Amino acid sequence: MAKVKITETVLRDAHQSLIATRMRIEEMLPIIDKLDDIGYNSLEVWGGATFDACLRFLNEDPWERLRTIRKHCKKTKLQMLLRGQNLLGYKHYADDVVEYFVQKAIANGMDIIRIFDALNDFRNIETAIKACKKEGGHAQAAVSYTISPVHNLDLFVKDAKRLVEMGADSICIKDMAGLLVPYEAYNLIKALKENIKVPIQLHTHYTSGVASMTYLKAIEAGCDIVDCAISPMAMGTSQPPTEPLVASLKGTPYDTGLDLDKLSEIADYFRPLKEEYIAKGLLDVKVMGVDVNTLKYQVPGGMLSNLVSQLKQSNALDKYEEVLKEVPRVREDFGYPPLVTPSSQIVGTQAVLNVVTGERYKMVPKESKALVKGEYGKTPAPINPEVQKKILNGEEPITARPADFIKPELDSIREEMKEYLEQDEDILSYAMFPQVAKKFFEFRKAKKYKIDPDMVDYENKVHPV
Repeated sequence: MAKVKITETVLRDAHQSLIATRMRIEEMLPIIDKLDDIGYNSLEVWGGATFDACLRFLNEDPWERLRTIRKHCKKTKLQMLLRGQNLLGYKHYADDVVEYFVQKAIANGMDIIRIFDALNDFRNIETAIKACKKEGGHAQAAVSYTISPVHNLDLFVKDAKRLVEMGADSICIKDMAGLLVPYEAYNLIKALKENIKVPIQLHTHYTSGVASMTYLKAIEAGCDIVDCAISPMAMGTSQPPTEPLVASLKGTPYDTGLDLDKLSEIADYFRPLKEEYIAKGLLDVKVMGVDVNTLKYQVPGGMLSNLVSQLKQSNALDKYEEVLKEVPRVREDFGYPPLVTPSSQIVGTQAVLNVVTGERYKMVPKESKALVKGEYGKTPAPINPEVQKKILNGEEPITARPADFIKPELDSIREEMKEYLEQDEDILSYAMFPQVAKKFFEFRKAKKYKIDPDMVDYENKVHPV
């Protein structure tokens, strides 16, 4: 038994989950020094949807955000979430782009990169793991947790072992939908600790209401690190709150050693900010509740709200129950993918179309076809052959690693966007979000921002915040 470490998610996943990733660097800066002083295992500050949101909604350079946080955060490791071969975009990129992205992330201050694949097809994260290790970063490989007839303890242990063989420095169980219940967590962590020697981190969401209990049982089974959010930005679709866990473990063999008074100061900073988010309509108090349907249908909370909005658009809200029953059928046909971006959207949309059109797979979006064809990788179970035949209509499925079909693209991207180039990192922003990045580059060029003098002299270059 050893003291438990905590990764604080308030600067990334907490606000991604609660306010659609709208926290600005200006709101982070006043509290970073105090966060750095707590003694967290790491601060999760980047990756996920932050990159897209910075460029698209906040007129902020995500690379500058990372450099700024690094400049102010001198003691604590910085952590990010990376979608393997998807990086932070929504499609697969060539290996040279993945390698360059990882190199630049670490050069700009990143320490720990959590790398996952939506299908748990680890061919899709191998390039990123190797690149991370080459650059001297900590490669944390994640297993996407889900429930299905093919997902069981043996499979998760096998997956974790394979990731360690691939060079993972630690393993994360990524429970993106809040499906992992306490005693299952105990059994899973215990089995992993018996079979692998690297540290194990657990990530979950409070959506279904069981997350803090799940952490306690996981810790009793030997879990090394857990993801928490400071209380004003915790619970609901976010992570379990930091302070109650620290208080619960105090004086036990798992004592985190963190100071509750210092944590309380951080909570005091975020409390009025939270009120502002509510007042601006950024934070809908509905997302702070417990959604038991998450456990009932094994569907993430965000996916349920997507289904409702799609049905409203089709004027078919009366078919909601029917769609909920169709979701697991589509998921079975599609080889039981874990329901996380992008597979949750693909399965959900297909279920809606199957019900609304009155005929299964009469209408098939290109994303469904890509999944069934193998363009996202190998699904946990085989795709239903009849469904595959109907959707592919004579086209051959692919079984190789999807990125093997993508030619190196870094040079052509650099050439395409050279007129906007102010820093090497711009190439990567453009690679992932061409239209959005172009708009941001034009905004930057027009000098419509105000420079914070405190942030100017980074390595003797002028970088607007």
